[in-house]
Amino acid sequence: MIPLWSIRWSCRFPVLQSHPSSPPLINVLYREFNMTERDLREARALADQMSLEEVKSLMEKVLQIHENDPNFPQPILDKAKEFLGNPDVLAHPDRHKVLIAQMKLEAALITNNSPYSEVRGVVDNHDDPTMPSSTIRAWVIGIFFSSLIGFINTFFGIRQPPIALGSTVVQMLSYPVGKFCDRILPDWGFTFWGTRHSLNPGPFSRKEHMLITIMANVGSGPPYSNSIIWTQYLKQYFNQPYAGEYTYQVLIGLSTNLIGYGMAGLTRKFLVYPSYCVWPGSLVTIALNSAFHSTDNAAVEGPFKKVYRMSRYKFFLLAFAAMFVYFWFPNYIFTALSVFSWMTWIAPDNVALSTITGSVNGLGFNPWPTFDWNAMLTDPLMVPFFTTANRFIGAAISGCVVLGIWYSNVLNTAYLPINSNRVFDNTGHYYNVSRAINSERLFDAKSYESYSPAYLSAGNMIVYTFFLAIYPATLTYIALNHWYEAKMGFQNLFNSFLRNRVPETGQYEDVHNRLMAKYPEVSEWLYTAVLLFALGCGIGGISGWETYTTPAVVFYGLALCFIFVVPVGMVSAMTGIEVTLNVLAEFIGGSIVQGNALAMNYFKSYGVTTCSMAILFANDLKLAHYVKIPPRHTFAAQVIGTIISSFVCVAILNLQMKGIPNVCTEDAPDKMYCPDINTFFTASVLWGTIGPKKIFGAGGQYTVLMAGWPIGVAVPLIIWYIKRRFPAKKWLRQIQPVVLLYGGFVWAPYNLSYVTPSVWLGWLSWIWCKNRFLAFWAKYNFILSAAFTSGISIAGVIIFFTLQWNDIYINWWGNNVVYQGCEDTPCVLKTLAPGEVFGPKPGEFH
Repeated sequence: MIPLWSIRWSCRFPVLQSHPSSPPLINVLYREFNMTERDLREARALADQMSLEEVKSLMEKVLQIHENDPNFPQPILDKAKEFLGNPDVLAHPDRHKVLIAQMKLEAALITNNSPYSEVRGVVDNHDDPTMPSSTIRAWVIGIFFSSLIGFINTFFGIRQPPIALGSTVVQMLSYPVGKFCDRILPDWGFTFWGTRHSLNPGPFSRKEHMLITIMANVGSGPPYSNSIIWTQYLKQYFNQPYAGEYTYQVLIGLSTNLIGYGMAGLTRKFLVYPSYCVWPGSLVTIALNSAFHSTDNAAVEGPFKKVYRMSRYKFFLLAFAAMFVYFWFPNYIFTALSVFSWMTWIAPDNVALSTITGSVNGLGFNPWPTFDWNAMLTDPLMVPFFTTANRFIGAAISGCVVLGIWYSNVLNTAYLPINSNRVFDNTGHYYNVSRAINSERLFDAKSYESYSPAYLSAGNMIVYTFFLAIYPATLTYIALNHWYEAKMGFQNLFNSFLRNRVPETGQYEDVHNRLMAKYPEVSEWLYTAVLLFALGCGIGGISGWETYTTPAVVFYGLALCFIFVVPVGMVSAMTGIEVTLNVLAEFIGGSIVQGNALAMNYFKSYGVTTCSMAILFANDLKLAHYVKIPPRHTFAAQVIGTIISSFVCVAILNLQMKGIPNVCTEDAPDKMYCPDINTFFTASVLWGTIGPKKIFGAGGQYTVLMAGWPIGVAVPLIIWYIKRRFPAKKWLRQIQPVVLLYGGFVWAPYNLSYVTPSVWLGWLSWIWCKNRFLAFWAKYNFILSAAFTSGISIAGVIIFFTLQWNDIYINWWGNNVVYQGCEDTPCVLKTLAPGEVFGPKPGEFH
C-alpha cells in the first residue's frame, strides 16, 4: 500500500506513475535502493533543486568510489552506469524521466544522508552545535569508568578463566550516572577562554555520553607491553629485576599505546571521513546511544503483518533482560547448550565422529552447534552478511584441507591432536622450551639437537598458512579494487599539511562531513607531535635499560604500520573484520633477531600494536564523526584517556607481580595462572630463541607453509579476473577474498562450530528481514545486538564473582556430557610405543 504522501508527491513528480507493466517506482526505491519512507521524504525536496549536471558529476564520483564496495547497493550502481553511459539522457531528458528521477533521488539521498541504509537507520543526519560534549561531568565520569574498566580488565585478565568488560557495558552503566548528575548537580561554573564550564550545563546529552564511551574504550585493556614486562620480571621466565621499575614500564606502555593514536590521526582521510568507511561495529554503539537519548519513535511495519511502536529504549531493556536471564543456562546451569556437539554424544570414543563433528577438540562440522549467543566469533547482527558468508566459506574449505592433512599424516600430524594451538615435540607431548635454551634463556644448539624439532597440529599449520596468505592478499585486494580511494586519501593527507589548504579532492562530501566542518579540526601536526612523543618514550625505554634490543625496533613497527594501516583499516571499515599483524611481526622479528627472544618480543609488540591501536582509535574517531563530537574534544578525550589508563594498568601490573605470591604458576591463589602470559612466553622462545628460520626456512620443518605468500597474491587476482570476465554475475561482487582467507583463522583452537550459527542468524537479519521490513530492521537490529552483548557481559560478571570465583559448579549430565571421550582428551590417529619418537631422531636434525 503506497502512503498518501507519495501519492501527493506523484502530482509534483509524475514519473512515479511508471509504465503499467513495470513495478511502481516507489517500490523500486523501497526494495532495490534500500530506501524507507523517511529517506524518501528527506530526499525529495533536494531532488527538485538538483540539475542534471550536478547529478552527473556526483554519480561519476559514486562509481569511482563505490563500484567495488560490497556494501553499496548494486541496483544503484547499475542505474548509475545506465545514466552515465547513455548520452541521450542529457540530450533528451524528456525521454528518460523515470531514470532521471531515480538518479536525482539517489543523488539527493547521498548528499543529504549516507548511501548505506544501515547507517541511515542509526546515525542522525542532523546536528545541534549547541549540545554540550566536553563538560566537567563528562570528564569526571569518563575518567572514572576508564580507570575502572582498565583496572578490572588488567587485574582479572591473568585469571583462568579471565573476565573482561567492554565499552557497551560502560555505555549502559554511565547513562544513569549522567542522568543522576544532571538532576542533582547545581549550575555552578566558570568562564575560560570565552566558554562557560558548568557542573550542570543542562540535560545529559548524547555527545557527553559518547565521549565517556570513547574514553572508556581507549582504556579498556592493558598496554600490550605488559606481556613483555611479565615475561621479563618473573623468575620462571627471563628473571630481569629491572623490569619491575615503574618508569621503565610507563615509558614502554605509553609508547605502545600512543604510537597507534598518532598513526590513526594521520589516516583520517582514508578511514574516517570517506562515506564508504562504514565501520559496522560502531553502528551498534551508536544505536545504543540513540536508544538512550532519541525521542523519535516512528511506528514501523514488521514481521507477522504487524505495526511495531515500541521505542528503542524499551526494546533494549526487554532484550537485555531476556538475554541476562537466558545466559545463565548456557554459561552455568546447562553448559551443553553452549557446546552443543550432540553428534559426539552418540559415541564419544569414536575418533572419526569426534574429529569431524566435535566442538571442543574436533573440527565442528555441525549444522547447529550452539544455543549460546556468546559462542559465535562474530556478531551476525553487526557485520554485513557478505562478511559472515565469506568467512564461513573460507573456514569450511580450509577445514576440509585440515582433515586431509591429518588423515594423510602430512608432516607427522596424525600423531598429534588435529586442532590444537599448542606446539609439540617428537613424542606428541607439549614442547618444553626449557630443553632448547641455556641458563640465560638464549638458544642452545646442542640442547635443541638432543631434544626435538617443534611440531604443529594440522589445524595450526593451516592457520599459519592463511596468516601468511592474508598479508599479501590485503595489499593486492586494495591495489586492484580500491586504488582510487587510497590515492585520493594520500592526496588529501598531503594537502592537509600545507599552510594554504586546498579542498578535499576526488570525493563527494556526505552530510556528516558537512556537519563536522562547523567544528575546528585537529591539525595533522598535532597528531605528528603525539607520534613523536610515543617514539621518544619507546626509544627511552628500550635504550635506557638492558633490553638487549636496538631502539630501531620502534621504527620497524612504525614502518610495518605505515605499509598496512590503510589497507587493513579499509578492509576493517568495510567488512567489520580486522587483519592482525602478529604472525608477520613474529616472522620478520624472529628472522632479524634470531636467538634473542626478548628482542623478538619488542619487534612483535611494536609491529602488532602500532597498527591495531591505530585501527581501534580510527574506529573511535568515526564514532565521534557520526555523533558530531567536535574533533578537538575527541582528541583530548582519547589522548588523556589513554594516558590515564596506561598509568592505572601499569600500577595494577606492579601490584600483581609483586603482591600475588606464586603468580603465573600452578600454585597461584585465586587461579591467577596467567594462561595468556604463558602462551606469550612460549611463543617468544619458540619464534625468537629457536627462530622461524629453523621452522619455516630452507630445509625447515614447515617450509611448505611459505606457499601462503603466493596464494595470498593469487586469490585476489583470480577473483578480480573472474569478476571482470563475468560482469553480469552480480553475486560475484559479494565475494571478498580477504574475508575468505580470514576464515582460515578459525582453526586452532576454535573450529567451524563457532562460525556456522552466525550464517543462519546473519541471513535472517541482513537478507530476509532487511529486504522485507527495512524500517523495522533499521530501528531494532543494532539495538538487539547491543542488548544481547550487554546482557551477556553483566550476567557473566555476576556469575563469575558469585559462583565461579568461589568454585561453585553444578555437577550434572547437562554440564558433563560435552567433555567425554575425545572431547575430553584429544584423540590422535596414530600412537607411539613407549620410548618411540616420530620424525628425525635426536642428532639427525640441526
